[in-house]
Amino acid sequence: MFIATLVGIFKFNELPQEYGPYVKYKASLEKKNIDENEKIAILNISGTESYHVLFLDSYKSTAEIDEELKAADAKLNYNTKKILEGHL
Repeated sequence: MFIATLVGIFKFNELPQEYGPYVKYKASLEKKNIDENEKIAILNISGTESYHVLFLDSYKSTAEIDEELKAADAKLNYNTKKILEGHL
């Protein structure tokens, strides 16, 4: 199992350019239009060169995030989980 660690939480209009392709890909999968002020969490999946994108307004709890990450064989680390709880 991989560990997902928070890289940062950004508004879409403040998102570092390097994460743009990941955000656009996730938005296309979800058929989502991104608001420029939407809060987006970027998670690094340890042991890979991959990132996981979370549109924070789409979740009510970290349990929902945990379920999503199970499909990627990943789980949140403790500190990331606590930080995300404060933003949901």
